[in-house]
Amino acid sequence: MAKVMSLLQLVLVILFTPSLCCPEDQKQALLHFKASFLNATASSAKRIPQYSLESWNSSSDCCQWERVNCTSPFGSKTLISLDLSFLRDPSRRERRVLSFTIFTPLFRIRSLTELNLGFNRIQGELLGDSLANMTKLVSLDLTNNLFHGNIPKEIGNMTKLQKLSLFDNNFLGEIPASILNLKELEVLKLGSNSLSMEIPIDIGNLSNITTLDFRYNKLTGTIPSSIQKLTKLETLSLENNLLTGEIPSWLFNIKGLKNLILGGNHLTWNNKAKIMPRCTLFRLSMSSCGLTGEIPDWISTQKTLETLDLSENQLEGMLPLWLAEMNLDYLILSDNKLKGSLPPSLFNNRRLLILSLSRNNFYGELPSNIGNASVLSFLMLNGNNFSGKVPESITSNSLLRILDLSNNSFSGNTFPNFSFCQYLDIIDFSSNEFSGEIPTTFSQRTIILSLGKNHFSGRLSRNLSYMSYLEYLDIHDNKITGELPHFICQISTLQILNLRNNSLQGSIPDCISDLTSLRILDLSSNHLVGEIPAKFKNLAGMIKTPNDFSYIPGMSFGYYNFDTKINDLIVNWKRSKQGLSFNNLKNYSLLDLSMNQLFGEIPASLGSLKALKLLNISHNNLSGRVPASLGDLENLQSLDLSHNNLSGSIPQSLAKLQQLTTLDVSNNKLTGKIPAGSQMDTLDDPNFYANNSGLCGMQIQVPCSENLSPTYPPAVESKETWFSWEGVGIGYAVGFSVAVGNLYLIGYFVPTKPPNHRRQQRRQRI
Repeated sequence: MAKVMSLLQLVLVILFTPSLCCPEDQKQALLHFKASFLNATASSAKRIPQYSLESWNSSSDCCQWERVNCTSPFGSKTLISLDLSFLRDPSRRERRVLSFTIFTPLFRIRSLTELNLGFNRIQGELLGDSLANMTKLVSLDLTNNLFHGNIPKEIGNMTKLQKLSLFDNNFLGEIPASILNLKELEVLKLGSNSLSMEIPIDIGNLSNITTLDFRYNKLTGTIPSSIQKLTKLETLSLENNLLTGEIPSWLFNIKGLKNLILGGNHLTWNNKAKIMPRCTLFRLSMSSCGLTGEIPDWISTQKTLETLDLSENQLEGMLPLWLAEMNLDYLILSDNKLKGSLPPSLFNNRRLLILSLSRNNFYGELPSNIGNASVLSFLMLNGNNFSGKVPESITSNSLLRILDLSNNSFSGNTFPNFSFCQYLDIIDFSSNEFSGEIPTTFSQRTIILSLGKNHFSGRLSRNLSYMSYLEYLDIHDNKITGELPHFICQISTLQILNLRNNSLQGSIPDCISDLTSLRILDLSSNHLVGEIPAKFKNLAGMIKTPNDFSYIPGMSFGYYNFDTKINDLIVNWKRSKQGLSFNNLKNYSLLDLSMNQLFGEIPASLGSLKALKLLNISHNNLSGRVPASLGDLENLQSLDLSHNNLSGSIPQSLAKLQQLTTLDVSNNKLTGKIPAGSQMDTLDDPNFYANNSGLCGMQIQVPCSENLSPTYPPAVESKETWFSWEGVGIGYAVGFSVAVGNLYLIGYFVPTKPPNHRRQQRRQRI
């Protein structure tokens, strides 16, 4: 009997073992995907097992593979869940994209209930055919990819969907009406795309919705009134669209509402509305919503509030004491008309992470207990009327990442020691009344240091060279003296160096060329002498600009995005001071050495700096000819050579500069015809050519004499024949001279002396 039972068990194992493996067609679909994926990422994924799907192989059960989940109903297995998010190593910051066609085999697995392909830089259209048969899907997550085109209407066929996230892609067009078929939907995330048109008017019929995230699109129209039917709604994020109309007060009657994010639209607020919220909010953003008067009292009823953003409104009055004592995580009140001093109780909040009060009318000294806010990471107080010294206790905020005190009236010649604030990326003390030597007690990890427009004096400190992550150093408009030190060349990470309008002396050190990431160099308005280093040709950041800065402005906290605005870089741009937005600095490469005492010739090697958009070497003592190589600066928009001692003609090669909109060669000793053709014909302001030694051309309406050769580049000689008409001309001239000389020697003719010959001789001796 025992033998019979053992035999029966063996038969059962043989019969049912195949059914305990995943279906072969599903396995082959996964292996097909893996092969395509590895082929597309051969240079990276194979080196990193975590991203190479190493456990996926033909000899094992796919239900045992990583990132795969199966179910076993009635003794059989079938694949139900795939988590293929973050297939690429995020630490490598790879820019390469993956084609959507690589992933299409996955959409043939009809048993799937969950599919996550987020954070893979997948590019292509999301095809309706791919979705048509995925009727069992409960969750589809395509977050943070590069999908484009319209959201396919077939998405409405997946009627079991409870979560749909297409967040952070490039979808455009309208939100398809078929999305209203998804009656089971609880989470709908369509934010950070380019969707347009109006929000579907019947969006409120999705009665199970808890999260509606449509932020950062181009949606128009008003907030649909049907939303008030969403009794389960917890998060409504509509910020940064083109929505209009009045913010409905019924939003505050949705009992379960926790996060209401409306800022950055064209919405208006009825300041006379009586609000008695029935909801308990955790996050509230009403930036640029037309709020006036004092900060609304009804906000004080929201005892659970963690984030409050009322920036870019017209709020007035003092910062209420009840608000200072609410223990918020994030308080953003920038760009209003608030005034008064800051209550010390504001900094007794040990949860405060972000405090942004920029561009208001606050005044007085900072509270001495500012260091009590021990987890404060972002402190932005710029554009107010604060005064006095920076409190020593501020260095107790050891988690500080951004400290912006610019555009105030802070003073003092000593500074707190920030060297222990190891996360402090950005320090901006510009446009204040600080004095004394340049402070250098900052973290070695500081990326941006802006100290311009103060009263700092003395020499630059060697301690600057220890800031080994520094990319942006701006000390313009101070009273810095001494020579430009060689140790500045040791900050190999520098991309922007602005020392404009100080009292620096001596020559520009050759080692500046070692700063291969340098893209903006402004040494204008100093007392520098010597020649422009020919080694500038090695400034790789001016040949091809680096991709970006290490610091990326803007932070995302759940359903709320916080834009960390960094002050513009002020430069002399096209003959006037202008601010270049930090977000656009990656597109600029500038070299400004104007208003110094530099001499010698312009190095022809400057022509290799092909990324330059502005070259200003005006108001120096430069001499010699304008190098024809400047015509190779293909991205140049502004060229200022004025107020020097340059001679010769303007090279015709400048006509190649298709982007040139400003050219100033005035106050030199230039002669000849101004180059014609292309962009040069549009540069016709006579003032930019004035006070030279004989320029002519259509730009200044001075005709050139017919025998004046135009300044065209030399013609390329033909290599097909040795014969040259130029040779004929030269031979004729030489032959004629030889013949006349021989006749003279044999006495054939003797030139007669003019009557006034002796008078001319006397003049020559005098």
